[in-house]
Amino acid sequence: MSRPVRNALLVSLALVGLIQLVPVSRSNPPVTADQAAPPAVQEVLRRACYDCHSNETVWPWYSRVAPVSWLLAHDVSEGRDALNFSKTGALLPKVLTDLKAEIWQEVSAGEMPPKTYLLTHSHARLSDADREVLGAWIGPAGRSEGKARRKAD
Repeated sequence: MSRPVRNALLVSLALVGLIQLVPVSRSNPPVTADQAAPPAVQEVLRRACYDCHSNETVWPWYSRVAPVSWLLAHDVSEGRDALNFSKTGALLPKVLTDLKAEIWQEVSAGEMPPKTYLLTHSHARLSDADREVLGAWIGPAGRSEGKARRKAD
């Protein structure tokens, strides 16, 4: 191996080692008001949504390896900001109805769970039966409002 190639490899290894020192928050704050839902709905939400949309994230081993750790922490932070099932139990009924319409809009369009998430979490893939369970929980008003929002987008 030539000296320039060897030096480039050593510098690359040093950089990979150094980026591991950048701190990343992998916290799970307390659940303050978990979403109340029938058991079948809870099973679907926990399997397909809770890793990014709750304070009960299961952080895999690779969440400790930069730069993947940065991406995962960012995705979870964005997911919790958009929707956090660990807090939705305290929402007013009208706000929850609107939120359910947004959930249906994303799920029925195939945007949630994201395809990139499904690459490493195939268990989170939503079947037609899962969509039916969520649709029944969301209700006709939420489903029709979600469809209307999708058409408007």
